[in-house]
Amino acid sequence: MNADDADLPGGALRVLVVDDDIVSLKLIDRLLALAGFAAPTLVADARTLAAACTDQVFDVVLLDLAMPHVDGWQVMELLRRCYGPMAPPVIVLTADARRSVQVKSISLGACDFVAKPFDAAELLARLRRHAGMQRARHGLHEQMGALESVVRERTQEVRQSQLEIVQLLGRAAEFRDNETGAHVLRMSHVSAVLAARLGWSAADCELMLHASPLHDIGKIAIPDSILLKPGPLTADERRQMQTHTTKGAEILNSSTNEMIRLAAEIALSHHEHWDGSGYPNALCGEAIPASARIVAVADVFDALTSQRPYKDAWSVETALDYIRRQAGRQFEPTVVDALCASIDDALVIRGQFADAPIQAPV
Repeated sequence: MNADDADLPGGALRVLVVDDDIVSLKLIDRLLALAGFAAPTLVADARTLAAACTDQVFDVVLLDLAMPHVDGWQVMELLRRCYGPMAPPVIVLTADARRSVQVKSISLGACDFVAKPFDAAELLARLRRHAGMQRARHGLHEQMGALESVVRERTQEVRQSQLEIVQLLGRAAEFRDNETGAHVLRMSHVSAVLAARLGWSAADCELMLHASPLHDIGKIAIPDSILLKPGPLTADERRQMQTHTTKGAEILNSSTNEMIRLAAEIALSHHEHWDGSGYPNALCGEAIPASARIVAVADVFDALTSQRPYKDAWSVETALDYIRRQAGRQFEPTVVDALCASIDDALVIRGQFADAPIQAPV
C-alpha cells in the first residue's frame, strides 16, 4: 500500500472506474496497483453499475463520458440517486477536452476534469486529494450522526422526566380529592383516543395524553374543609370549589412549554358546558377549546364507571346512556359520538389501568 493511501482515515481507498475502453481500464488498474492502491472496482458496461453501487461505498470515481448504452452524464445521475448527499466525488476522464464539456461535467456534479491521455502523476494527485476530502466528509457525517444520537437520547431523557413529573402532579391532585391515580391514566388515554378519532394529528394526540392529567391540578389550592367535605356543599363552598379551574390555569399559565400550555387550557375550561351552563366563563359551543370538550367527556365517563367510597360504579351502558342524553347540553355531540365509536378502546384502557379493590370499612 502506498504511504499516502495508508495515511488516509479508514484505510485503503475504494476507487470505482467506469470506462467502456478495456485498455483504459487495464491501464488505470495497473497504475493504481503500482501506486500502492487497493484493487479498484472496474466497470466496462455502465448498465451493471447499479448492482455495484447497491452494497459498496466508494471514495472516488474515475468516469469516462462517451460510453454506449449509459453515458457519463447518466452515471453521475445514478450515483446521486444511490448515495444522495454522500455521493462520491467524480473525476471525469475523457478525450473530449472542449470547454463546453468541462463546464457541463462540473455543472452535473463532477468535482474535477482530466483529459486523455492523462499524466499519471497528475491523476494520482487529484485522486488522492478528492478521496481524502471524501473521507473527511464521511468522518464528519459520522460524528454528526453520533452527536445527533446523543442529543436525541438526552432530549428523550429530559422529556421523559418532564412527563413523569406532570403525571405525578396530576395523580397528586386526584388523590387529594379521594380519586385514584388510575383515574388520571384512564381518562388521559381515553382523551387521546377521542382526539385521534376526531382527526387530531399523532403529535397533538400525544400532547393531549400528557397534558390532560393536569386538568384538576387547581384542586391543590382548595381548602380540605371544602374538597373533602362528606356532605353537600353550600352555595359559597360550591363557588370556591369551582375556582379550581381558574387556579389550575393560573398555576400552569406561567409556562411556555407547549404541553403545559395545553394543560392550562384544559384546566380552565373542562367544566364548561356545550350549552353555556358550565363554569368558570359560561362558554358555549365551539368557544370552548376542543381539548377541554374532549377531556370533559373522557373525565365524566371514567368517573361514572368507577367505584368510589361514596358511590358504586355505573355500568358502561348506563354511563353511555347518560352521556348521550347530555349531548348538546353538557357535552359536544361529536365528542359523544367519538366516545361511542371508541368504546372498545376505552374498555381496553380500563383493563390496563384498573383500580385496586376498595376495602369495605371495618
